[in-house]
Amino acid sequence: MPVLLMPREKSTRIVPLAPIDRLIRKAGAERVSEHAATELGEVLEELGIEIATIAKELSEFAGRKTVTRKDVKLAYKQWKKTRR
Repeated sequence: MPVLLMPREKSTRIVPLAPIDRLIRKAGAERVSEHAATELGEVLEELGIEIATIAKELSEFAGRKTVTRKDVKLAYKQWKKTRR
């Protein structure tokens, strides 16, 4: 009896899997499962959105519509302090 494969859901991911796979390999992994790359991608997107939200708030506080590199760097520093 043939195995029927369910069609994959349309991806809502922002970051493609290949760069995530390379990131895990750069950390020393020899092999990386698709599930591992997908999971790390979801985690990184979640963290990225958190930091981007802080950066947006910083730019608005400064009276700007544009998020700058300094906003992102400061947002990351603030985010790191809250995670310790």
